[in-house]
Amino acid sequence: MTVTIFVPRDAASLALGADKVATAIAQEIELRGLDARIVRNGSRGMAWLEPLVEVRTTTGRIAYGPVKAVDVAGLFDAGFLSGGDHPLCLGLTKEIPFLRQQTRLTFARCGVTDPLSLDDYRHYQGLKGLERALAMSAPEIVQEVTDSGLRGRGGAGFPTGIKWKTVADAAGPQKYIVCNADEGDSGTFADRMIMEGDPFVLIEGMIIAGIATGATKGYLYTRSEYPHAIETMNAAIAIAREAGILGASVMGSPYAFDMEVRAGAGAYVCGEETSLLNSLEGKRGIVRAKPPLPALKGFLERPTVVNNVISLASVPVIMDRGAAFYRDFGMGRSRGTIPIQIAGNVKYGGLFETAFGLTLGQIIDEIGGGTATGRPVKAVQVGGPLGAYFPRELFDTPFDYEAFAARDGLIGHAGVVVFDDTADMLKQARFAMEFCAIESCGKCTPCRIGSTRGVETADKIARGIEPEKNKVLLADLCNTMKFGSLCALGGFTPYPVMSAMNHFPEDFAPTPLVEAAE
Repeated sequence: MTVTIFVPRDAASLALGADKVATAIAQEIELRGLDARIVRNGSRGMAWLEPLVEVRTTTGRIAYGPVKAVDVAGLFDAGFLSGGDHPLCLGLTKEIPFLRQQTRLTFARCGVTDPLSLDDYRHYQGLKGLERALAMSAPEIVQEVTDSGLRGRGGAGFPTGIKWKTVADAAGPQKYIVCNADEGDSGTFADRMIMEGDPFVLIEGMIIAGIATGATKGYLYTRSEYPHAIETMNAAIAIAREAGILGASVMGSPYAFDMEVRAGAGAYVCGEETSLLNSLEGKRGIVRAKPPLPALKGFLERPTVVNNVISLASVPVIMDRGAAFYRDFGMGRSRGTIPIQIAGNVKYGGLFETAFGLTLGQIIDEIGGGTATGRPVKAVQVGGPLGAYFPRELFDTPFDYEAFAARDGLIGHAGVVVFDDTADMLKQARFAMEFCAIESCGKCTPCRIGSTRGVETADKIARGIEPEKNKVLLADLCNTMKFGSLCALGGFTPYPVMSAMNHFPEDFAPTPLVEAAE
């Protein structure tokens, strides 16, 4: 019987030598004349264990990691193909505590299947949601998504069903589904993991969105910095088209839907939906004033759904298992699961999918294991470079859109970056302003000029130049940017700056300038 060995080809795993490990395993199989095959799967999301190699045995999949090429011969000597004991053996993959504690709905197949095998996808319940959607009317699909409570996972948290209904009800000769995969926030990688590890789920979600709204064309807009994701998505689209899942007749139905991948040029602001649409049209990536909303006048001024990767990838499980099943997870108005991406100075970094409601302290201390350095946690930034810095005093905050907003924070794309007690929060505040100044599209004055003045003011505070006066000025700049900017880039930059000032005032009281000795 042929033994299956799984070696990830996720970008993070490749960066840690997964290709070399796969080559070494192939050589050992040939050298020893063994009956085994290698499947290049996606990542399970446990970054500290990558490359995580698995072998399918009669008792289940056994994990080994982190594996280096030099470890491979020893693994085979230890009876690797039958799950033999070895210092790198982690036991049954599903029993690894980091995985066992998760509720994997959107990421159920990620790291489990061959990303480009439709047979694998179908075996693990793929296309069930689309099959059910094809038996429903468009309004029924929209209602199912609305009833599930699914909200935009890109950061805004806007109800997905309402957006779909707006596009469905809008008049237009052509409608579009645009997937925002321009994942630019620091500490985030969920979109990339889906595109590289389970691309068919994203394709399925986009098709369902198209059927629900009357759109027949889709675009996946992602970053040029994601070459592996682009390659995998293009290959998956070609496979889906060949199998009749995409094209003039979706799975033999009267519905048509096709899609393609477009790569951006690296502008952070193109993660904002109107800048993205401008870039998609071949224009400069600058923010559009709203209204009109993209749902009414989006791509080429036609009704357009713009959804994040995780939003669209969550739709198939909703359609398969039903709105009530999905809505049963979570708390308050935050329903379903959220893929939390734990990064920075943390012991166990990676992707952890769970229902909304865990506290920030549970995520950092219990799941993340505290800092990698072993030093005390000083601050946690949630929501990317524009997210607020939370001190330990706020670690009782549940992971919920409204709970974070009530404490002047935001969940954003659910990236969590951990800092230990050596972090200088004045420098972090300055970085936020500098980041905004560099990435601003330049269309509105509060963002373009306010961020530049913010960097200068932070530098004055650091140098001890009228610190109290300049702290007041910095707060005033933040207020202007928050309420005067056209989009979230300028509007959210005040979150990290003001949270750093409010929660870590000691870092904004530098040693005064010392006059040079005469």
